[in-house]
Amino acid sequence: MVGYIAKRFKAFAFAFNGITLLFKESAHAKIHALAVIVVSISAYLLELKSIDWLVLILCFALVLSLEALNSAIEYTLDLFHPEQHPLVKKAKDVAAGAVLIAAIASIIIAFIVFIPYFS
Repeated sequence: MVGYIAKRFKAFAFAFNGITLLFKESAHAKIHALAVIVVSISAYLLELKSIDWLVLILCFALVLSLEALNSAIEYTLDLFHPEQHPLVKKAKDVAAGAVLIAAIASIIIAFIVFIPYFS
């Protein structure tokens, strides 16, 4: 049982290391984090309802998680194919596109959430 718990703690340490690496090395992750901070402060100041907070938190998690996956895909592709290749470019572009789709959807959702507080 002790070994099992120790392995779980190590797994969490690896995950936190990944999050740290993401924010150290990804300029886009830093931009998304800044957006999370600005939106969170705005939501706090406007005293958003719990359901609105839940929607925003899901958006934050979706965009940041996809940014992390995008970075992981890029690292992996760079490892296995460091030189330029059309399929590597396609894979990286599609992964980046997934982040963009989530970011655009999150912006639209933020407008839907915030507009009633300004009416």
